[in-house]
Amino acid sequence: MTEDTSHGAEALTVGDLLALPATVNVETAGRAFGIGRTTAYQLARTGKFPCQVVRAGRAFRVVTADLRRVLGVEQPNEQAPAA
Repeated sequence: MTEDTSHGAEALTVGDLLALPATVNVETAGRAFGIGRTTAYQLARTGKFPCQVVRAGRAFRVVTADLRRVLGVEQPNEQAPAA
């Protein structure tokens, strides 16, 4: 991971994004967008986060597939094309 000195947290690389589980917390997703924890949670609470957020009780989870789609990061094909 690379250091994001503007927020004091590490920014996520493409490799980091591809290694994420199916959902992540809002703080992790915010790092992918280069926004801080407080702003990320404000956006999630107001329904303005830039990708799909699922609320489970008091917790917010960001759908990783949508996070990657919004950022334009595609999962590489694991199967080689048929010859």
